[in-house]
Amino acid sequence: MDSFDNTMKFSIQEETQSVHVNDVLFTVYDALQEKGYNPINQIVGYLLSGDPAYIPRHKDARNIIRKLERDELIEELVKSYLKHHRED
Repeated sequence: MDSFDNTMKFSIQEETQSVHVNDVLFTVYDALQEKGYNPINQIVGYLLSGDPAYIPRHKDARNIIRKLERDELIEELVKSYLKHHRED
C-alpha cells in the first residue's frame, strides 16, 4: 500500500493549554508589585484595554500574560470569584 493512501493525523497542542491562569496571574502580580505598581489596577487596565503597556517586561510578565486571551483570564476570574463568594 502506498503511503499516500493513508490519512495522516496532524495534531498540535495549543500553547494556552500548557499555561495556567493562576500561574500567569501570580507571576504578573509579583512582577508588578516588585516594580512598585498597584498590581490590581494594572491588571484591570490591561484586561479592559488590551494594552500590554500596563504590564512590565520585568520577569517576562508582559509576554507571559499575552499567552492567554483576555477573555480566558476574565472567565477564570469570574469563575473563581463566584466559587468562593456564592452563598447556596
